[in-house]
Amino acid sequence: MSDAPQTILFEYPLNEKMRTWLRVEFLLKQLMNSHTLIDATDTLAFFRTMNELLDVFERGEIRTEILKELDKQQKKLQLWADVPGVDLERINALQQLLKTYSSELSSAPRLGQELKEDRLISLVRQRLSIPGGCCSFDLPSLHMWMHMQQSKRDLHVKSWLDKLAPLDNALSIILDLTRQSGPFKPEISINGFFQDNAEDADLLRMNLDLDLQIYPQVSGHKTRFAIRFLPLDSEHGKIPERLSFELSCC
Repeated sequence: MSDAPQTILFEYPLNEKMRTWLRVEFLLKQLMNSHTLIDATDTLAFFRTMNELLDVFERGEIRTEILKELDKQQKKLQLWADVPGVDLERINALQQLLKTYSSELSSAPRLGQELKEDRLISLVRQRLSIPGGCCSFDLPSLHMWMHMQQSKRDLHVKSWLDKLAPLDNALSIILDLTRQSGPFKPEISINGFFQDNAEDADLLRMNLDLDLQIYPQVSGHKTRFAIRFLPLDSEHGKIPERLSFELSCC
């Protein structure tokens, strides 16, 4: 019996709100996996990611949008609660989580404000745009911090990540509910092209056979989208005339 083909998941946002949320999620995941900074490589990667996240915070009202979405999801769940046969225990648990995360996020300080005011983070951010600008002679305070006891540095990192927890919790449940809202359906592209109606979706998700070495290039918005499939090897790769893939509109 042959093994099932290994697939790769691609996601594409259909509006600016979802585009920002996916970027924030991408950065938060990197930070939340950095509880222990062992060496200079780990440390500088952490601060660069933190800098990018703080830059994103400055570009829009992310908290306001997320709070609106939490309220919207609670109303959706309330409608589901009236459907016969639905798992009310699961619905109630999700509603409680949404209320808790909404309360935590709304009562938290302005997104990123405490982190931007942190002395070490602020000093490092000022030097990140300079090639090699975080050398020990440029940032002796960072050099000293990196030679502190691991346990003390871990506490600093934990305190920084704790400030991001309300955002991380709220965004995680929103994106999880969004992704679950659209089941995957089998589709076929002809000569590497596929288009359809988005039906006011926020997010496209595609499962492709990894062995084909093909990736999607998507253009679209909340009413319609088009997908063109391209070979990873632009010189020798080929696109099947009929390409099977799975698509979810969330």
